[in-house]
Amino acid sequence: MNLKSVLIIILQAVCFTLPAQTTFLQQQKSYSRVRTAIAEKEKAVKENLRKNRLTPDSVHILITVFKSEKQLEIYAKNKTDSTCSKIASYNICRSSGKLGPKRKEGDGQVPEGFYHIDRFNPFSNFYLSLGINYPNLSDRKKSHAEKLGGDIFIHGSCVTIGCLPMTDNVIKEIYLYAVLARNNGQSKIPVYIFPFRMTDVNFNAYQQKYKANEELIAFWTNLKTGYDKFEKEKRTLNVSVNKNGDYVF
Repeated sequence: MNLKSVLIIILQAVCFTLPAQTTFLQQQKSYSRVRTAIAEKEKAVKENLRKNRLTPDSVHILITVFKSEKQLEIYAKNKTDSTCSKIASYNICRSSGKLGPKRKEGDGQVPEGFYHIDRFNPFSNFYLSLGINYPNLSDRKKSHAEKLGGDIFIHGSCVTIGCLPMTDNVIKEIYLYAVLARNNGQSKIPVYIFPFRMTDVNFNAYQQKYKANEELIAFWTNLKTGYDKFEKEKRTLNVSVNKNGDYVF
């Protein structure tokens, strides 16, 4: 037997003994709450994707949040598509704080800005939860506090101090959409959190209401630039942060 034949046999043996790579979805299925979510919501989620000409093995998502309206929306596309469309809308069941960004630990505020999902927690104290990467670079540059806080989640159990709470029934769907997207290679699922729907009419009304707070209006004006761009293009925004902490699109 020549050297080439020996090498082939060795390679074949290695291939047969290596374990198959575990997908993110398979990992998540090891958790009982995720299995419950799949059992209860997989059919509806897949049907909604099909209705919107999307496939479970290709879907990517984007989440928008409107604090004043207490709404969370999911946009989606197949990963080879350039634009996305809205496929679901949910009511946020509780709220805390007031309009305006989160700037320090313990202020009870829900952040405002351009974030992404950075954690999946299938054994959360609040049923299922998706972590948001607060504080981001803009938050750190804009805040003067020693401690900015953290652990901001989209989660179940309908209770909150600074998070985005949903009912357990709803978080099962949102979590499953996010798991599918992550399983399809979407490592950073965008989450855009706005104080309100930033249409021109709404913005003018809030600008008048909060006109004494020039810093807040300047911040919201910056957010509106991103809001308008997303509304027009329906694409994931290319977001950076300048030296002042302002978002650049």
